[in-house]
Amino acid sequence: MAGTNLLTLLDDITTLLDDIATMSKVATKKTAGVLGDDLALNAQQVTGVTADRELPVVWAVAKGSFVNKAILVPAALLVSVWLPWLITPLLMVGGLFLCFEGAEKLVEKLLPATKNNDVDAIENLDLVEYEKQKVKGAIRTDFILSAEIIVITLGTVAGASLVNQALVLSVIAVIMTIGVYGLVAGIVKLDDAGLYLLNQAQQTGNRFKALLGKGLLAAAPRLMAFLAFAGTVAMFLVGGGILVHGISVLHHCQIAVAEFALANLGMLGEIIAPLLFDGLLGVLAGAVAVLVHHGIASKKAKKPAK
Repeated sequence: MAGTNLLTLLDDITTLLDDIATMSKVATKKTAGVLGDDLALNAQQVTGVTADRELPVVWAVAKGSFVNKAILVPAALLVSVWLPWLITPLLMVGGLFLCFEGAEKLVEKLLPATKNNDVDAIENLDLVEYEKQKVKGAIRTDFILSAEIIVITLGTVAGASLVNQALVLSVIAVIMTIGVYGLVAGIVKLDDAGLYLLNQAQQTGNRFKALLGKGLLAAAPRLMAFLAFAGTVAMFLVGGGILVHGISVLHHCQIAVAEFALANLGMLGEIIAPLLFDGLLGVLAGAVAVLVHHGIASKKAKKPAK
């Protein structure tokens, strides 16, 4: 009898694990786009620190990301049970914040005065304090993207039991964090790998290692520059996409634009049009948020001290 009960228990556990694996696979596919944005944004956030501090900074942000998900997974489960209507407003706030951060970065690039002020502020900062600010900024951005990943995953497993939801959310949280920050660590150390190969080539006379090392050294700054650009674009695409899916009028407009593009430009137009719609909306929303933010800040600055 005990043996039969044990076999039944093992069968139930196997079925549960199989269900979790299947749901995790589906959730991973649906969150793959956000994973790409998360990678670009976090690689961008690490730029600017000294070479010997790159991996410690990545590790600090990764730990912050684990803390974010340790907060978000239980919070998502509680919200799904008690306050399911709150999910969309929270996502909207996060999306608007991403658009705001993207617009702030554009302002820094387009307005020399603002950029110079920021450079002066950075130069006056202690390197330790500058690194702390980098880590805080990266963890803050990670929190929003992690929230989106968790909510998308939660929507995928909405029909499952609470235990299955918790297990799938935990699996996705761990996989995404390890995947993103493992790749970020590899990207930021490309130049070190190139130098190592060049040193090895000088000692052994291996031309292939020399060629590969030079290639990595040449590719590393270009890749980081591209990721910095891609990270800003990702802020607008992800933020704009969240706003579009949260506001029904905008969602219907996006569908209409996609249908028009399909009729006139074919399948390629149908793919590109929604992205352009999300991106342009993200830029517009970010610009409005920046104007409101600076307007409030300037009013506070003009108020006489009591």
